[in-house]
Amino acid sequence: MDKNELKTLLKNVADGVISPEEAELKFRTEPFDDLGFAKTDSHRALRQGAGEVIYGAGKTPEQIIKITESLMSQGQKTVLITRLSAEAADYVKKHIDITYCEMGRIAIAGEMPKPDTEGTILIVSAGTSDMPVAEEAAITCEALGNNVKRLYDVGVAGIHRLLAHSKDIMSASVIIAIAGMEGALASVVGGLADCPVIAVPTSVGYGASFGGVSALLSMLNSCASGVSVVNIDNGFGAAYTASMINHRGGKQ
Repeated sequence: MDKNELKTLLKNVADGVISPEEAELKFRTEPFDDLGFAKTDSHRALRQGAGEVIYGAGKTPEQIIKITESLMSQGQKTVLITRLSAEAADYVKKHIDITYCEMGRIAIAGEMPKPDTEGTILIVSAGTSDMPVAEEAAITCEALGNNVKRLYDVGVAGIHRLLAHSKDIMSASVIIAIAGMEGALASVVGGLADCPVIAVPTSVGYGASFGGVSALLSMLNSCASGVSVVNIDNGFGAAYTASMINHRGGKQ
């Protein structure tokens, strides 16, 4: 149940369409559905503004199918499945209708919502190798009802590519800056933007990048104001936070 559905339920009680007892039963049966191996949270959208998201890694395809079906049966119109392998996606597709992005290892069951806020989230990535994380972030933002613009392969090794898109950077409501190697992109973007910048270090890089730790430390030590940092390769986490910021009041 999301906030709009709650308002409709309460209005129906006020108008006498349903009884208070029927509404109470609705609330009592809503909190979660116990599947044995998982307890699906049908109140997530009401509490946090967005429905439960399924983390696909470590779950069997059968578990993913049952969790998705449970959430959708409880009224969740869009179910996001992250870190879903291509093999698991092929199996899931045989049982439920999903749209799968192999690049971002992310799938959507149900409908893709229309943007419900005017602001734009700009996804900026340093190199083509960062695209899996960037696509995870972009599709998550779209599934959460945001306008999204992608700006890929604009790293500091050819900084003119980034500066050619200064207007996009300066007009965004939130920016997600994604980079591996030394992670310098986040600081550069942070020095150009007047909106929050969420930095995502990636595990892309040579040996001394330590699987993304080098980029993580660079981003944590950024001298640009307004830059915050999520964990290595966490495109989903960055996108969820960006969506929350954007829904608080995007630029008109």
